[in-house]
Amino acid sequence: MNDNENQNTSPKDGVIVVKDLFKSYGNLRVLKGISLNIQEGKTTAIIGPSGCGKTVLMKHMIALERPTSGEVFFRSQRIDELSEKELAPIRMEFGFLFQMGALFDSLDVFENIVFPIRQHQKIKDFDAIEELVKTKLAMVGMEGFQGHYPASLSGGQQKRVALARPIALDPDIILYDEPTTGLDPIRSDVINELILKLQRELKVTSVVVTHDMRSAYKIADHIIMLHDGKIIAEGDADYIRNHPHDVVQQFIHGRVSEADLAALRLGGTKFNTQYAPEDFK
Repeated sequence: MNDNENQNTSPKDGVIVVKDLFKSYGNLRVLKGISLNIQEGKTTAIIGPSGCGKTVLMKHMIALERPTSGEVFFRSQRIDELSEKELAPIRMEFGFLFQMGALFDSLDVFENIVFPIRQHQKIKDFDAIEELVKTKLAMVGMEGFQGHYPASLSGGQQKRVALARPIALDPDIILYDEPTTGLDPIRSDVINELILKLQRELKVTSVVVTHDMRSAYKIADHIIMLHDGKIIAEGDADYIRNHPHDVVQQFIHGRVSEADLAALRLGGTKFNTQYAPEDFK
C-alpha cells in the first residue's frame, strides 16, 4: 500500500473522512496535514509514540476538537463546522471508550450504564432498561455485577463495564482511546477479544488509538502510524511489520534510537533528528 494514498481522499471514501487536517494550540502544532478515511465495518488502529497527536486526531472524528484548518466528514456530511445542537444526533451514532474508563465512582455498575440512556431518553420503560443492561453486561462478560461499585472491580473489570456503557446506545461507530492501558497482558487480550466480538456481533466500525502493538496486530484491519503530527505509514499488519523505515521499526519493536541513546550517554545533550515525508516512502 502507498503510504500517501489518502492525500486526495474524497468525502465519499469512508464512513469517516479527514482531509488535510491541521491542529495547533497556540504555537504548538499537533496535527500537520492529516488525510485519512475510515472504512465502514472495519477496525482501524492508530499507533504512534506519546504526544504524536493520536487522541487529538480521534477527538476530531467526533468534533470534540475543532481543526485549525482542514475538514472532517461523517457519512459524506461535513461535521467540523456544525453547532453542538447539530452534532447531537450525529454523536448518538458514536460510542466512546475513554482511556481510564471514566466510570462514575458514586454510581453502581447498573447506574453507570444507564446514565447515557437516561441522558438521551432512549428507553423509559424500567423493565426494558433492566433487560438492556443485563444484555450489554453479558456481552462483555460482566452479567451479575449490576450492583457493584467501580472501586470493588479490578482494572480489567472496570474497562469491560466502561465498554458496556457506550454499546448500550447501539452505536454504529466505537472509538477506543488506549483500551489496554494499565492492564496486564492477559487482561489486555480480554479487551482485544471483546473489540473483535463487538465488531463481529454488532457490525460496528471501530477506531482504536493504541501504543500496544500486540493489540494493534490482533484487532486491526488497517493500521495508521503517526509521527510528529503526520501519517508516516499505513497498511495492514504485515505491511507495518515490514515497513522499511527505521522510525517505524523502532516504534513497533520498542527500540530506542541511536540518537536518543547518544543523548542519554552524553548526560543530557539532545539531538533533534528531522525527517521529511519522502523519507517514509
